[in-house]
Amino acid sequence: MTSLLRYQAVLLLRSHRWLPPLLLYAFLLAIGVRTGEPVLDGLGLAAGVLLPVSAWLARVCVTHEPPAARDCAAAAAGPWRVHLASVLTALLASTALGAAGTAVVTLTGDPRGADRFAAAGAGFLTALTCALAGTAVGALCNRPLLRSAAWAVPGTVLAVLLVLIPGGSPAHAAMSELVTGSRSGTVGWPLLPLAVAAVFAAGATAVACALSSRR
Repeated sequence: MTSLLRYQAVLLLRSHRWLPPLLLYAFLLAIGVRTGEPVLDGLGLAAGVLLPVSAWLARVCVTHEPPAARDCAAAAAGPWRVHLASVLTALLASTALGAAGTAVVTLTGDPRGADRFAAAGAGFLTALTCALAGTAVGALCNRPLLRSAAWAVPGTVLAVLLVLIPGGSPAHAAMSELVTGSRSGTVGWPLLPLAVAAVFAAGATAVACALSSRR
């Protein structure tokens, strides 16, 4: 699996298709987070904008490989292993973006009574929650489940909204915990939303990998 992850990472870097999601994330952070604002509010926003970026990166990773190369890799390692490696590559890339965004917001934000290091830890867990949710959306809304871009792209947008906005979603719960803590100056750790998002991502990835073996 390590060699497959390395192979998928090289494909991602050489394709340069990671650049638009990266620029989108940087742009949304630049217009949404301002220096001196409450750090917990900024961390919540940074995690929220990571969710659609994660879904986009998942689409990039499961579609960037040429069909002939994918067939050769699937024949050598198994189609489900190849698909799993592509999804994990997207998750790792999203997590790296989330860590970078968390660091920037923590350094430029105002703690407002909250411990800065604790805020950074909670912010990273919230970003990881959103990265897991976004990766799950990307896994479910692209191949092998949805092969046509005419269905995959609008399906991804709709699924992102459904995962991000409703109060019962793990991403929304984790972000709300940060925003609520910002008002009182306390830091809450979104452990339950993180666990739910991890289960959701694992289930979505398992479904996608199982179908990749049949299609």
